[in-house]
This record gives sequence, structure tokens and C-alpha cells, in this order.
Amino acid sequence: MLVVDSTVWVDYFNGVQNPHTDYLHNALDSIPIVVGDLILAEVLQGFRDDEHFEQARRALEKFTVVSMVSPDLAVKSAQNYRSLRRMGITVRKTIDSLIATWCIEHEHPLLHRDSDFDGYSGIWDCA
Repeated sequence: MLVVDSTVWVDYFNGVQNPHTDYLHNALDSIPIVVGDLILAEVLQGFRDDEHFEQARRALEKFTVVSMVSPDLAVKSAQNYRSLRRMGITVRKTIDSLIATWCIEHEHPLLHRDSDFDGYSGIWDCA
């Protein structure tokens, strides 16, 4: 199963063509896609128009939607964040640490276009 970060979904919904959106487009019919609740919120909050918001919501909810945060995962995320900080890597957004940790714990690759995830590449396989 492939987790797709909001950075890729936003480009995809905006019609931006890049290697990440091309990969997503090709994967839609061949790889099971997981949409985390945190990613769902990030993507949907960017829509100004109600009609586009609803279209995107319906499209994303056709995939497997999962809850990404629990007390245990929050602690593991903090541990991962602290480990990266000790190595001199700063993750700018807590939500990215939570998403990366969920992917690590569930052994799912993450398709992203966000440098905050780069530090986690030594921990797990980013798409």
C-alpha cells in the first residue's frame, strides 16, 4: 500500500505535472492507496471553493482512509524527531513527523515532495 502525502495530492488536484504526480497517476489503477486522516485534512483545507472541496473529498474517500495518530504513535514520533535532531536534522512540521512515523510503523512507502521527510529515509523506504 502506498501513502501519498498532501504535497503530491495538491499538485495532482491542481493539474501540476511532475515525476511525483506522474507516479501517482500511474499508480492509481495498480497500487492500493492509503489516505491518512492528517493528509486528508491538509489537502482539503486548501480548497477555497465548496464544489472543489466536495469533489476532492469524494475522490480521496474512495481510497482506504486511516487514522494516523494514537498515543503510542505520538510517543514514537517524538522519539524519531529527537533522533533526527541529534543527527542535526530538523523536521519543520510535527504533522510530517507523525505521518513519517505512521508509515515506518506500518511499513508503507510514502510518495512525497517535501524535504521534511528526507531525514527519515535512513529509517524507512520513502517512495
